[in-house]
Amino acid sequence: MLEQFAEVARASGLYQIEAGQVLMILVGFGLLYLAIVRKFEPLLLVPIGFGGILSNIPGVAIATGDGILHLIYEVGVATGVFPLVIFMGVGAMTDFGPLLANPRTMFLGAAAQFGIFATLLGALALSSAGIMDFTLQEAAAIAIIGGADGPTAIYVAGILAPQLLGAIAVAAYSYMALVPIIQPPIMRALTTEAERRIEMTQLRTVSRTERIIFPLLLLLLVALLLPTAAPLLGMFCFGNLMRECGVVDRLSDTTQNALINIVTIFLGLAVGSKLGADQFLNASTLGILLLGIVAFAIGTASGVLMGKLMNVFSTRKINPLIGAAGVSAVPMASRVANRVGLEANPQNFLLMHAMGPNVAGVIGSAVAAGILISFA
Repeated sequence: MLEQFAEVARASGLYQIEAGQVLMILVGFGLLYLAIVRKFEPLLLVPIGFGGILSNIPGVAIATGDGILHLIYEVGVATGVFPLVIFMGVGAMTDFGPLLANPRTMFLGAAAQFGIFATLLGALALSSAGIMDFTLQEAAAIAIIGGADGPTAIYVAGILAPQLLGAIAVAAYSYMALVPIIQPPIMRALTTEAERRIEMTQLRTVSRTERIIFPLLLLLLVALLLPTAAPLLGMFCFGNLMRECGVVDRLSDTTQNALINIVTIFLGLAVGSKLGADQFLNASTLGILLLGIVAFAIGTASGVLMGKLMNVFSTRKINPLIGAAGVSAVPMASRVANRVGLEANPQNFLLMHAMGPNVAGVIGSAVAAGILISFA
């Protein structure tokens, strides 16, 4: 009897659990805290955090072999399907109007992608110096965090560095969630009070024809020049075309709501399955987190500085705060730019103006992803 009890005890999770698994379970609870209590990206941090807890339960292969989390990962993330479907949903929810009404803001979205390439070069330089140990493919996958676009980061990591997917996904979504904390100090440090007070003129009305033609032209232009960007940008443009054409409202509604919600659940659980202690607790994870925040900070700063530069050559002034929205955290980065602008001038409503570079940033991150996949 005593022997049977000992056998049962040895088979329990409490007997088998290791310190690393305990730590990662606490990390999972930390992500749930950020999502539930602090309201930071709850739609993704809840399934990611819960998936991370499940993947560290000892004695059962939930995240390996025929385990449900591993199967979800193989079906949706390893194939690249989940990020692409989410990009289609994002496209269906995106309004290109502010960008079309003020095309100059595309330069702000493009400038914000500088953080991606600066971090890529930095990671390679640190690896060459022996401080870190990342291959070109791994450095490219880490650098895409600077775009603050979770689905793009997951898509690129799944192709170039699947072994780093968990750390890259957590870093990308954590920094997206922390946009209201990370960006304002950078924005204030790089702008004067007078610049933050700049009021922008009301945007013109964009016609339905323009809204329909733009995603088609965008897809053809980018896909023909950079075919590797076609999967991400193609799904994004298709989702937007469904929104704007006005003849498939049921499809657009399904894409914006039911479909993207279902895929988000499975994507979060799949990413959480990569938070196992054996995969996550290593020196490279710390390097990813550090390089990720550097990439995000450089992207934010680049967008703001581009806004200041454009004002040197333009009579129609741009509030440089909207340059920070050039990262792809839609629409959170736009809300942050609007909030900082209102602090300086209570009559300064920048939300719609900031959506221009914000949408351009989504396009820019997809293009950057295609470039990295092509050359890495």
